[in-house]
Formats: sequence, structure tokens, C-alpha cells
Amino acid sequence: MEKGKIGVTTENIFPVIKKFLYSDHEIFLRELVSNAVDATQKLKTLASAGEFKGELGELQVKVSFDSKKKTITVSDNGVGMSGEEIDRYLNQIAFSSANEFLDKYKDQASGLIGQFGLGFYSSFMVSDRVEVVSKSYREDDPAVKWSCDGSPEYSLEETVREGQGTDVILHIDKDSKEFLDENRLEGLLKKYCRFLPVPVHFGNEKEWKDGKMVDTGKPKIINNTQPAWTRKPAELKDEDYNKFYRELYPMGEEPLFNIHLNVDYPFKLTGILYFPKIRNNFEIQKNKIQLYCNQVFVTDSVEGIVPEFLTLLHGVIDSPDIPLNVSRSYLQSDSNVKKISGHITKKVADRLADIFKKDRENFEKKWDDLKLFIEYGMITEEKFYDKVSQFALYKNTEGKYFTLEEYDKVIKENQTDNDKSLIHLYTTDPVAQHTYVAKAAEKGYDVLVLDGQLDTHLINTLEGKDPSGKFVRVDSDVIEKLIRKDENHTSKLTKAQSDDLAQLFRSQIADSDKAHFHVRAESLDENDLPLVITQSEFMRRMKDMAQFGGGYSFYGEMPDSFDLVLNINHPRVVALAGDLEKEHADELKKNGAGIEKTKVEIDFMEKEHGKKKPEEVPTVEKDDLERLKGELNQLEEKRKSILSGFGEEHKTVKQLIDLAMLANNMLKGEALSAFVKRSISLL
Repeated sequence: MEKGKIGVTTENIFPVIKKFLYSDHEIFLRELVSNAVDATQKLKTLASAGEFKGELGELQVKVSFDSKKKTITVSDNGVGMSGEEIDRYLNQIAFSSANEFLDKYKDQASGLIGQFGLGFYSSFMVSDRVEVVSKSYREDDPAVKWSCDGSPEYSLEETVREGQGTDVILHIDKDSKEFLDENRLEGLLKKYCRFLPVPVHFGNEKEWKDGKMVDTGKPKIINNTQPAWTRKPAELKDEDYNKFYRELYPMGEEPLFNIHLNVDYPFKLTGILYFPKIRNNFEIQKNKIQLYCNQVFVTDSVEGIVPEFLTLLHGVIDSPDIPLNVSRSYLQSDSNVKKISGHITKKVADRLADIFKKDRENFEKKWDDLKLFIEYGMITEEKFYDKVSQFALYKNTEGKYFTLEEYDKVIKENQTDNDKSLIHLYTTDPVAQHTYVAKAAEKGYDVLVLDGQLDTHLINTLEGKDPSGKFVRVDSDVIEKLIRKDENHTSKLTKAQSDDLAQLFRSQIADSDKAHFHVRAESLDENDLPLVITQSEFMRRMKDMAQFGGGYSFYGEMPDSFDLVLNINHPRVVALAGDLEKEHADELKKNGAGIEKTKVEIDFMEKEHGKKKPEEVPTVEKDDLERLKGELNQLEEKRKSILSGFGEEHKTVKQLIDLAMLANNMLKGEALSAFVKRSISLL
């Protein structure tokens, strides 16, 4: 028996490797099975090169466990190792057998997993002791047994093994007993090894018989050795792609279509990506692309290899040219990764463009499912935007689809304002905003439906690309001001009357922590509504984007701000002005005269004080100015009181406000109940 110490270049590095090399202990099984697959692939390579003369037989990897002995064993009938090779590969941590073999047989070993020299040591994360029993394919080399308890100390001795190959026996430690469970092991094998190129045997198949599950004696192979992405596109039909999708996502809805990746130069990349039916919550759709390296599962977190928006896709990417750290768990950034990312982006865009050109009708049918994905890409990836902007679709309230170029031609004549800006009217909810949509239609305007989760971000992007085109929601202002034309309506009321009515209506609206209202009087068509609620396009956009974080959180904390646009030409509003004058004409006239006189005096004194330095203004004049300001405030408060009292006495005022609120789905709870009662009383 030979005893010794595992060769390391840094003192006490072995315990560090044992404890911290891998982020997740469960991957020990992946590493050992992958090594076993490598060993069988090596034997195939040697046989084809004529260096192995024996019978290959049925090459496979077998995983077994013994709960009583507390062991897990990974066995293969691959190349095996001699005592010298064990010493070189297991006792000298700096060496990688896979890389050494690849260097020697680089022209014949393209199917090797390779690259992962330290994978074996992951076994010590779950084991008190690890034994390796191996017999080389070389007939003259005796079988050997290597044993180590996780310290640098090891033993190596000759033993007996039937046939070439290797058994790795893990003596599971007390903290890792969870792995001595059939379901747990099978779950890990299906997670990490389900597409390995060599059959992986784990236990036997079972069937239901005589009221119970019985062992059939037939080996259970847990992996598909020839998944769809390893085959040529010409060999596959639509049903093959759909079958593979169901294999990946058994509970998933049938995808829209797929992209088959197959690149040999300047990097090797294979895979199949699927366009899922994307709904409104894209967060739950992420982490659906699985990354493989020579059919070994690496991760389902691929942000480092594909752009953010492509993480919405489902499927598989397989590339040996993606650099990985020693544990295969995280991607490193290099030129190949950037090239691969760019290639995938281009393939996705080209596939979409191809469908649009060849079958637009089908493309339009699938647009609502594709919309979120494509908009996400347009917002986040400049190159993707340049490609897909030519076929990205926009739907109007009539259900017709247009590219932006097509749509601009449709609306250019009618929806260009006085500033030569092309105004794109849109609604986020055609039902809730029906009143405003209908008003736009009366004007002959077309309205887009932009009800997607990312539409606010998208229109910001579109406006940034073409500043001459603006997007405005139909309820962000009265229709005359959404698209400004040379249209003026003569006011039926004086400015003083308009100001009083604005104050009157404002007095009957209660602000809250969540909403603030501003009333403004406008000369509109007498057939328009008497009162319309609008919200500034800018503020609403900022608040919408605040929901997604970023630099807009400040706006999210602000209360909503609404404009109540009072149509001073509407008969009901004109009538209210008449009633107000009838009941309070003298009082308002006297108050108005007092306000005007006081304002003149204040203005005169402020101008006089402005001609002097502050210290030159006599104290008595300063006091007089403050007195006048106080009197002005009292007069204005008196006027507010008159107007407020009138509003409280006349139910029509509150009724008009509530009708506007109701049209905007803003009337709820107690206010809605009060409105109903008031409506009945006014019948």
C-alpha cells in the first residue's frame, strides 16, 4: 500500500477547496457523472484510433446508493485509470485529465465534456471519505484503489475489479444524509444529467401491479442521449420541436414558434429557443433558458450570455465555447460570449422578420403574445430595435394592425398639429376611456390601443427616435388641445365669471393624500361635456414608469394630479353663472371692487418700496403693506366663502363633478352612494 499527501501548491488549500469550491453542494453528482461520461467518451475515441482493441460493449454510467452503508456510487466502464494516472490526476490538484487528453486527441475528441479539472473534489463536500476503484483499459495495468478522508492524506493500493472502468464511492457525512434518498438523487440526475450523451442508469423501472408498484428488473435510464438540439434541423419536423418543448416544460403551454441554433464558426453553438405565449407578468417567465456545455446542464440563469430581453425565451443553449469558472455555475465575460449574444439576437430578429414577411396574417394573430417580448427588446437593445422596428405592430381601437411607418401615413394629414408635430393618440383602456376615445373619433382622429406593461417605456423610446412624432393619451387633455388646430370658440362668459366658476367648482372637490385637483375654465364647443377630468401626459408617464423603479421613484411617491376642465360654453355651466349672479350679484360686485382696489394699492406700494433699499423703507410703510395684504386675503377668503356656499346649496355643481368622476372610474365608496341618492332626488 502506498500512502502520501495530495500535492497542492498553497498550504492548507485543500480544506478551502473542499468547503468553498462550489456554490451548491448538490452539484457533486453532476461533476462525478460528467467525469464518468468523459471516461466512456474517451474509450470510444481510443477505440476509433485503434488504441483500444477490446469490446466496447454497452457503454453507460450507473449511479446507485446504499442507505444502510451510507454510500453513493458512480460507476462507468470507460477508460479507467492506472495507479500512475490516479497519482497524477487525483493527487496533483493542478492537473486536469480532461484537458491533457484533449491536447493529445484534439482532432478526435470533440464530443468530450472536458474543461473541468477540479470537478472530482466536489465529492468531499458531502463525504467523510471517498474511494476510487479503477482499472485501466490497458490489460497489463492492475486495478487500484485510492482512498482519502478529505484531508491531504491518501492511500493507494492494488485491488480487484472486473473489466475496465471506474467506481467512485462516496461515504456520505452526517450533514448530507438528504442525498441518501432515491427521489432526491433521481431529481438531481434529471436536473443535471437528463441530456448527457451516454446512458445514465439509476435503479430499475417500476410498474403498477396488483395494487402496488413493483420492480420490473429493467434498468431505468434517466436521460435522453440525443436531444433535439443535437440533431440537424433538416431531420426535425414541427411535432419534433413541440415534443422536445413538452420534454423541457411538461406543464407549459404550446409555444408560438422556435429558432434552431446551429453554428460551427467562429464559435460552436447549438440549441433551440422557443417563443412562449407571453402575458403581462414577464418576471415569472425568466430563467427558462437552460445553458448546457456538451449536453451537461450548467445553469438556467443566462443573463451573461444573452441580452436581458432574451431571457423571456424558453429553450436550450449548448456551447463549449462559453467560458465557465471551475464549478461551471457562473459565466465569465469574454469576446466569445459577446459574439454569441450578438448572434442569438440577430437570429431572433431575423426569424421574426421572416415570419412577418411570409405570413403577416399569422404574425398579427400572434402579436398580442409576442408584443411584450419584442417591446422589451426594442427598449433595451439598440441593434434589436433597428431590426424589429420595421415590423413591430401597433393596434388601433378598430382592431387593425399597422407598422409605425404605415400608421404615420394613415394619420399624417388629419393629426398633424400647428407645430407640424404628428400626434399619435392612444388609449390604455378603450372601455374605461371610452368617452375620450369617442370624442376623438368625432373629430375624425384615429386612436391606438397601448395597453401593454411596457408601452409607456416604448413610447418614450419612439419619441426619442423621432422627436417630430408625439404620443398623447386621449384623456390627458380636452381634444382641442391634444391636437392644436386653428379652432377657437367664443366665450359666453367674462373672465371674471369664468374665474368665479372655476373657484366655485374647486370648492366642492376634496383633495386627498393620493389625488390633487386643479380646475381650469376653457371655451369649448357648447355640445361638449360640461366638465372633463384630464391628467397631464408627462406626470402620468413618470408615475407609470415609477412602478418599474429606476430613477422615477420620486414621481411614484407624489399624489396624482388631475385637471377638471370646465366648459364655460355649456348651457348648464352658463346657467349656473346666471344663478350665481342673480343670487349674489351685489355681494360679489362689492367684494370684487374691494379686491381690485386693494390689489392696486399693494401694487403701488411694492413698486415704491422697490425703488429703495430695504433699510430705507419706513417701518410704518412696511406695516401698511402687510395690513393691505391681510385685507386682501380676507376679501379673497370672503369671496371663496360666497362661492362655496353657493356650491353647497346647488346640487347641480356637485352632480356635474361626480358625473365627471364617474366617467373616469374615480367615484367610489361613500361618494358613489351620495351621488346615487342625489341623482334620485334630482329626478
